[in-house]
Amino acid sequence: MTDKPSFSDNHKELAAIAKALSHPARIYIMEKLLNSNFCSGISCCTSGEMINDIPIARSTLSQHLKELKLAGLIQGEFELPTIKYCVNTENWEKAKELFNNFLK
Repeated sequence: MTDKPSFSDNHKELAAIAKALSHPARIYIMEKLLNSNFCSGISCCTSGEMINDIPIARSTLSQHLKELKLAGLIQGEFELPTIKYCVNTENWEKAKELFNNFLK
């Protein structure tokens, strides 16, 4: 009996990133944060600043931000009483590398 191959860490990581990006709102959020189109041209902003530029409810936005954060694509910087969200550039570069290798 032969051992079945297992999924590599890259397979698992790419799947988690793809899952996090599997909703149009999350792609929109990432696109806006990456292009600094939220929050008056700065790359970090609060959900309160984002809510006026995205066609979803505040609670839904919070859930999408949570999913992106769990996947490591964004990070939150606490400036009480708010959280400013920014792209996690190190993880975003890794995600691009994984997708590029996959799409070769």
